[in-house]
Amino acid sequence: MDQYSIPRHLDDPELIGFWTLDEFLIMLIPFGWGILAQHIVIGLLFSVAAWFFYRKIKAGRSMYWVVHFAYWHLPGGFFGLKVAPPSHLRVMAG
Repeated sequence: MDQYSIPRHLDDPELIGFWTLDEFLIMLIPFGWGILAQHIVIGLLFSVAAWFFYRKIKAGRSMYWVVHFAYWHLPGGFFGLKVAPPSHLRVMAG
């Protein structure tokens, strides 16, 4: 018998059902809107479309790639960062 065990899936993200946490939230928000607006089918369709679009954007990368992309391409106030330089000056800052 083997004395040592080598884990095969050490860095796998945690799953909620079949989805990672970020994918689940991408699906939950439009579905929640659909329930609150009493348009469950439309919310479900938006949920599936948002999940599909997000999977294409992410394309095998981690959630942090999306956060990094959003930080550099969205306005500074979007994340509530008041001390961050404007996006056109961030390249000069390093």
